[in-house]
Amino acid sequence: MHNDKLPAAEPRLTSLSHGGGCGCKLAPGVLRDILQGMAAMPVPRELLVGLETADDAAVYQLNEEQALIATTDFFMPIVDDPHDFGRIAATNALSDVYAMGGRPIFALALVAMPVDRLSTQTIGQILEGGASVCRAAGIPIAGGHSIDSQEAIYGLVALGLAHPRHIKRNADAQPGDLLVLGKPLGVGVMSAALKKGALSADGYAQMMACTTQLNTPGIGLAALPGVHAMTDVTGFGLAGHALEMAQGAQCEVQLDWRAVPLLPGAQALAAQGFVTGASQRNWAGYGAEVLLPGGFGAVDQALLCDPQTSGGLLVACAPAALDAVLSLFSQQGFGTAAVVGRVVAASGRASLVVT
Repeated sequence: MHNDKLPAAEPRLTSLSHGGGCGCKLAPGVLRDILQGMAAMPVPRELLVGLETADDAAVYQLNEEQALIATTDFFMPIVDDPHDFGRIAATNALSDVYAMGGRPIFALALVAMPVDRLSTQTIGQILEGGASVCRAAGIPIAGGHSIDSQEAIYGLVALGLAHPRHIKRNADAQPGDLLVLGKPLGVGVMSAALKKGALSADGYAQMMACTTQLNTPGIGLAALPGVHAMTDVTGFGLAGHALEMAQGAQCEVQLDWRAVPLLPGAQALAAQGFVTGASQRNWAGYGAEVLLPGGFGAVDQALLCDPQTSGGLLVACAPAALDAVLSLFSQQGFGTAAVVGRVVAASGRASLVVT
C-alpha cells in the first residue's frame, strides 16, 4: 500500500477534509438552484464567455488579437503528500485555461490552512508543489491570498490569453462531430481507495501521472479549424460534462462506454465499493437526463459519474479533423486519448445517450 511520509504528530491531509479534489464540488442541482437566484447583471459586449453555459472560464476580449481568460479552482486534499496535493491542485486550476484554448500567463495562489494543525513546513510543501507545476507551464505565481481555516484548501486563480477566434466554448459542438477524451477516468475511485488505505503504490503512481499532466494540447487544438468545442472533465464526471456539451449545443451526445479509457485498476476498485459520495450526488443531479442501455451496472454508472480531479479534455471535432486531433494528443504524451462518442441532432430535448 502507498504510505505518505508525514511529519511527526501531524494528521494526514485527507483526514482534515470532508471531501477531496473535485469531489468537493457542489452537486449539480444545488449549484443550479443557487445560480438561478442571482440577479441579472449587465453583460458588456467584450465578455465573450460568462455564466450562460457553465463553461470552464470567463473570457473577456481585450482587442482584435487578444482575449483574456480568467478562472479559479481550489479544493481540499485528495492525497496526503503535501507536495503532491499542491501539484494536483495547480494542474487542475490551469486546465480550465487550456480547455478554453488559451495559454496561461500567470497565477495567484489561494491558501486556506489549519495553522494550528499543520506546520509551516507542510504548508510550504503544498505551495511549492503548486509552484513547480506553474514553472512547468512557464508562468509565475504573482501573488495570492491566505487565511486560517479548519480545513486545508489550496488552489489558483489562473489567467491566460488566446486569440478571440480560437476561444473554444463547451457549447459549440455540431451534429456529426466526434468526441475525443484526452485522459482516462477513475481518479475519484482511486482517491476513495487511497483514503481508506486500499490503493497500491502502482495505483497511486497512475493517479499522480494522470492528475499532474497539464492539458497543454488545448492550445494547439483550439487553432485547428475542425475543432468546434472543448471542455475538461472534472467534478461532474464524464456524464455531467458531456451533458453540458449536449445542452449547450442543443444536440444529443452519444457516448460509447466501451471505448472510454479507464485508469488501470479503477474498475476493480469500484467493484469493491470504493466509490465517492460525489459520484452518487452527480447521478442524483442529472441522471434523469441520461439514457443508459439495458444491463448497465452500478459499477459502470459510478465510473460514468466519477468526479475527475484534473481530468482530461473532451473535444468535439469534425471527422476530417480527427487525425490531427489524435496526433496532437499523442505528440504531447496523451497516449490513451480516444474517440468516445459522437454528436447528433437532437430528436427532442438535448440529452446524453450511453451505448
